[in-house]
Amino acid sequence: MAEIGRMTQARRAPRWLSGVVLLRAAIVLVVLLIWQGLAVSGWFYRDVMPALPKIWDALVKLLSGVNFYWNLGVTVEEVVIGLAIGGLLGVVAGLVVGSNAFIAKAYEPYLYYLGPTPKIIFFPVMIMWFGVDSGSKIAMGAVSCFFPIALCVAAGMHQIDSVLIKVGMSFRANPWQMATKIYLPAMRHPVINGLRLGLGVALIGTLLAETKLSNRGIGFLVIQAYNNFDMPRLYAVLVTLFVLAIGVNALVARFSGLDAIKQK
Repeated sequence: MAEIGRMTQARRAPRWLSGVVLLRAAIVLVVLLIWQGLAVSGWFYRDVMPALPKIWDALVKLLSGVNFYWNLGVTVEEVVIGLAIGGLLGVVAGLVVGSNAFIAKAYEPYLYYLGPTPKIIFFPVMIMWFGVDSGSKIAMGAVSCFFPIALCVAAGMHQIDSVLIKVGMSFRANPWQMATKIYLPAMRHPVINGLRLGLGVALIGTLLAETKLSNRGIGFLVIQAYNNFDMPRLYAVLVTLFVLAIGVNALVARFSGLDAIKQK
């Protein structure tokens, strides 16, 4: 009977997933139709909301040039390094805060207070510390992703079964062994969720920094198209960036096993 139940569930899953895919496609189609209708309505100034064929032509031209991929590589490098630095510091901070009640009471409120603060206000300081090149953008990405990752890890620490902690202490595990053998495996999903959130805010922080002061990167392409009032190119860059962000997020969720959990 259990085998029949699993087979029945396996047969139902594709129908459920196909319905979700159709709903998502319908939402995208409706948005595109509304956009095209507003573009041809004449309610907006010329090219403020360009028609879809113009955006498509700009997208093809953008993706067929080498310049876009070079700038994309610059932004990817900055985001990856910033995420690695901020993510590592965030995991360590979350482990420390979450594993000690005294430290949690003393420092966890600062994480909650500083977390929602717009990190772009620190960019002038980053410029003075790390210069106008990639260093300041990497620092912005690291600062942006530190807080959500630290908060997710600290929250995950509070959810760990106390039995697991007692087992580790009974074997006299040192802090490194407790972190790698007990804490991190027990809160895999909070850590992954924190990294997904951190990736998003690291990308936002890096792009904002590139739009403020840079001569390369995707943020530079966006502000360059805006300054030249090349709206089709601007939207083409934004669409490409949006699709890439969705793809990376989906890959992280798939390889981490979160999609399989959601489907259940």
